Amino acid sequence: MKAHHTRTWPNSIAEARAIQESLRGKVVARDRLGKIGTVAGIDVGFENHGTVTRAAVVVLDFPGLAPVEQAVARRATRFPYVPGYLSFREAPAVLAAMKKLRTRPDLLLCDGQGLAHPRRFGLACHLGLLLDIPSIGVAKSRLIGTHGDVPDEKGGWAALEDKGEIIGAVLRTRAGVKPVYVSTGHRISLATAIDYVLRCTTRYRLPETTRHAHRLASAV
Repeated sequence: MKAHHTRTWPNSIAEARAIQESLRGKVVARDRLGKIGTVAGIDVGFENHGTVTRAAVVVLDFPGLAPVEQAVARRATRFPYVPGYLSFREAPAVLAAMKKLRTRPDLLLCDGQGLAHPRRFGLACHLGLLLDIPSIGVAKSRLIGTHGDVPDEKGGWAALEDKGEIIGAVLRTRAGVKPVYVSTGHRISLATAIDYVLRCTTRYRLPETTRHAHRLASAV
């Protein structure tokens, strides 16, 4: 599975910011997706005191959510942990794992941000653009933005806003549990992203894509 844009990995925060600024205008925040027959979860863990990045990708069928294929890749960690720039730390290993797949997924659900990012270019945007696959950011915590109260029932959500712009949704995937932070990655609208996150979520807080990928990324 080849990337569709040049993969230039920076050596500094300034270079990383320049890449984000140059690519964010290429993100498509509208529905440009076909029939969804497979969904993939992406998660990243670290080994050897953070010196090795371990990326996991799990492909599930849709809507059944049964596992179809999985892949793991390890790469030396080359970029520091800096909030807002995590794609440069994690994406090289993720792309290596994606390359191992025989199945090209129709939709990516990333454990991270999409447009809910200071420069509107989080991990889900970066991977979706590089791979030219529709993608969604499903984060466990908020990076930026403010929101009102989130209804307690499953499917309830509140708009996540920053500087007068709706950048995502704070979505309750299960009554009585903390919400998740959903945002457009690439080639999907926010409303459609919310719908797919809910359809990928069963009885747990996190979608099945994320749960499967997290177990694989965290395994030792």
